[in-house]
Amino acid sequence: MIRAGRHHLVRTLADLAAQQGLGIDRYTRLKPYEAASFPAPISSEGARTKLYDGEQVDAYLRGEPVPRLPAGEDDQDLLDRRESAAELGVSPDTWKKYKSDAILTAARTEVGGVEHWPRGAVRRYRDSRPGRSAAATAGGRPKNTGDQVPRDQVHALTAELLDADPAISAATVTAELGVHRDTAQDALTRLRADRIADHVEAHPGLTPAEAAAQLGYPAGQVRRATDRAGVVLRARHVGPYLTDVAAALHRAGWTTEETAPDVQLPGDDRVVAALVLDGVQAPAPALVWDERYGWRTAPSRRHPITKGAALPSEGEGVRYLAGGITPPPGVVVAALTPPDQLAQES
Repeated sequence: MIRAGRHHLVRTLADLAAQQGLGIDRYTRLKPYEAASFPAPISSEGARTKLYDGEQVDAYLRGEPVPRLPAGEDDQDLLDRRESAAELGVSPDTWKKYKSDAILTAARTEVGGVEHWPRGAVRRYRDSRPGRSAAATAGGRPKNTGDQVPRDQVHALTAELLDADPAISAATVTAELGVHRDTAQDALTRLRADRIADHVEAHPGLTPAEAAAQLGYPAGQVRRATDRAGVVLRARHVGPYLTDVAAALHRAGWTTEETAPDVQLPGDDRVVAALVLDGVQAPAPALVWDERYGWRTAPSRRHPITKGAALPSEGEGVRYLAGGITPPPGVVVAALTPPDQLAQES
């Protein structure tokens, strides 16, 4: 980093070459800056452009002791992209997304041809983000508190992080948003599963695992997401059929509006859908479709889909409809129609 108040002392390799009366090509061939006693670069490790402190270099060239740089942290320290990312606890790729924020663009400066940001501006940006707090910054969600970001914002904010860094971990999302680790993991899994499914649909020859690899998702992090992507794909495949059944039920007068079923993907990785039958003469409060057995009636409009993988027993408002997993819409309507009404219609 460039210590506070020392940006005017920064020198590039081209500056050092000119100082010693050499062309840059010859200077980089000789590499005098790789001598063990030469002052270390002040640029971050792995930086493409090496930067040096001029006061240190001058002392070295005069054969004098190289002065130490100031210790500690100062809000006026200038950080490059790697150092800024480290200050936030995110990857340099994620920083690419963040640096377009107004706080950071206003504070950005270029030294030696390299972008830098004051440490204080990076921290102001950090503290301005939803859910950020000193405790969250230090290690994720503060102890004994709830998520720091409203649940309805977690998905969108996690999507931003995933856009910037496909390999982002749940731990980083937790630290960045101040949410529970389980909340972060669930959001990442759902987002990655949807995107894997999108990629498979765009490239039908791929498996979910191959699609995940092409999207840059680390194999060790996305086993759950690839499994869920398969469920997402099955849900999308059956969607048109469920919509057709919903339309038929509406025509029968059992729903007041022609609404597509509410498709859900429970934790046990099956596709289920529910449709509330709110018509006056509806034969049941709700109808549920499950990819394991097809259609059944449900006794509750508020909670038609039961929790857990166990099949609900028939009776008390539950009746399984014959006809297979995906019977034609007309067959579903006929199976629900009361016998006396069927006799009248015939």
